[in-house]
Amino acid sequence: MKIMLVDDSRTIRNIQKNVLKQLNHTDVVEAADGVEALARFQEQVPDLMFVDWNMPNMDGLTLVRKIREVNRTVPIIMCTTEAEKSRVLEAIKAGVNNYIVKPFTVDSLGEKIQQTMAKVNAAAGAAAH
Repeated sequence: MKIMLVDDSRTIRNIQKNVLKQLNHTDVVEAADGVEALARFQEQVPDLMFVDWNMPNMDGLTLVRKIREVNRTVPIIMCTTEAEKSRVLEAIKAGVNNYIVKPFTVDSLGEKIQQTMAKVNAAAGAAAH
């Protein structure tokens, strides 16, 4: 499974990569902001995306909206320090499939990946029938 990490902090991306490696996910692409992520997305669509909210050049919410204009199915998990309910709802309206608040643990990230992929696969299965 190819996973794209979009975060302006290299440290956060490294932490995410280490956590993903512990969960046996090693096919990881990185982007430092929404502009770079969109370009990489157009080159190759990942199987799952982790998107930070607050980034320079293009924030995570704008990125999610732009991706949803061209691709409604790629699973996106908003990974941010923004924990207020209104922000979570705004992200869901924009098209994220799930939401995780930093800092997170290996277990909580693994659980979010499982939940998200199960939901997406169930929806794909339902759409196929």
